[in-house]
Amino acid sequence: MLIAGATSAAGRAVATALTDAGAHVIAVGTNAERLHGFRAEVPGAATYVCDLGDFAQVTALADAVHGEHGPIDGLIHLVGGWRGGGGLAGQSDGDWDFLHAHVVATLRNTTRAFNDDLLASPAGRLAIVSSVSVDKPAPGGANYAAAKAAAETWTRAVGQGFAKAGADAAAVIFVVRALAGLETELATAVVGLWDASAASVNTSRVLLAP
Repeated sequence: MLIAGATSAAGRAVATALTDAGAHVIAVGTNAERLHGFRAEVPGAATYVCDLGDFAQVTALADAVHGEHGPIDGLIHLVGGWRGGGGLAGQSDGDWDFLHAHVVATLRNTTRAFNDDLLASPAGRLAIVSSVSVDKPAPGGANYAAAKAAAETWTRAVGQGFAKAGADAAAVIFVVRALAGLETELATAVVGLWDASAASVNTSRVLLAP
């Protein structure tokens, strides 16, 4: 299982839960020092430093993962970040560029690089975390909500591709108001994806609440 953005609190919780369930975790992040700490917390996990916003780096990552571990069965995308405030006038180009790079580009790059793995897997799963702001966006969070909406649309498109190919794979969107404090709930939900049939969860949008 590959976790993108693994060194966050949510990433560590998901990695621990997957490891406890018997999965081999491959953790990807941009900070080597934080990945070193991650390895101490999640023994047995493999770690890779990669800028997931750079498709060339992601394809090189995929080659390395395939060469050292083989194809993956799960991609858990936890890369993100918040930028906002200041009403509509405060939705700066700089904030949009940050959100596009972290929320959208990283998802596009990782799903394209590992799509064949998930299609071929007997139980391929893709999961992302989105926001309730997609349903009710506010002017001060318009950039953020738009980026999350784009990520949701991309994820559903991946899921439709799974279904069209007849693959036993699913793409799922977990939705939160705020992820802080819901790390355990997210980890449990991610592990549970492999207990459900692909058809029953593919392209679903699941609200996580305390």
